Amino acid sequence: MYHSFKFIALICACGTLAACGDTALEQGLLGAGAGAGAAIVTGGSTTTGALVGGAANLAYCQTYPDRCD
Repeated sequence: MYHSFKFIALICACGTLAACGDTALEQGLLGAGAGAGAAIVTGGSTTTGALVGGAANLAYCQTYPDRCD
C-alpha cells in the first residue's frame, strides 16, 4: 500500500513540472519545488531533487514554450 502511495505521489509531482511559469525564475522555482516534493515522498535527497527538478523544468519550458501554456 505504501509503495502505491509513493508511486501516485511521484506521478503527481511529475505532473506539476508541466506548470512552467511565466519567467525563467518561476520555471526554475516550480521545478525545484516539484523535484523536492518528489524526493521527500520517495525518500531521496531533497537537494538533489530540487536541483534536478529545477533544471529539468527550466530546460523543458525553454525548449517547448508552446507546451507550457
